[in-house]
Amino acid sequence: MHGSELKDGQHSTPEPDPRPSLFPRVLFSLAIIGLMVGLMIGKLTNPDTLELIKIEEQPAALVLWFTGEPKVQATTVDGALVVQFQAHGLTRNGQVDIDGKKANWRTQPGDNGLLLNVIAARPLQGDISGEKEEGRWRLKLSLREE
Repeated sequence: MHGSELKDGQHSTPEPDPRPSLFPRVLFSLAIIGLMVGLMIGKLTNPDTLELIKIEEQPAALVLWFTGEPKVQATTVDGALVVQFQAHGLTRNGQVDIDGKKANWRTQPGDNGLLLNVIAARPLQGDISGEKEEGRWRLKLSLREE
């Protein structure tokens, strides 16, 4: 058959199938199932992110409440106390009273977690202690002059 002209009253090409093709639907369904399975596996393998819930100011101390136990790293940079937490949180700031003198503190998101900076007119030192309380993690940062 060389062309699509009529031969004996019939076309040489078949009539189009009136039924819709199911192949695109099958591919779309497989893509959705793959996406959903991937999201479920990702949710199972991704650890819950820790969040800073609130900060309480006490005399010569800051009490930080987290959803779980964060990894903590504290350093002193030019007299300022810098504490890094492996957690997420919002930018907050305030003042804490240390032996009748004020020190400013500020939290801000950093590259590797949440940063807490405590700055005063004199060099500071800090002691960190934490414990689980009321289903949350309570971290106490006791501050003193150097």
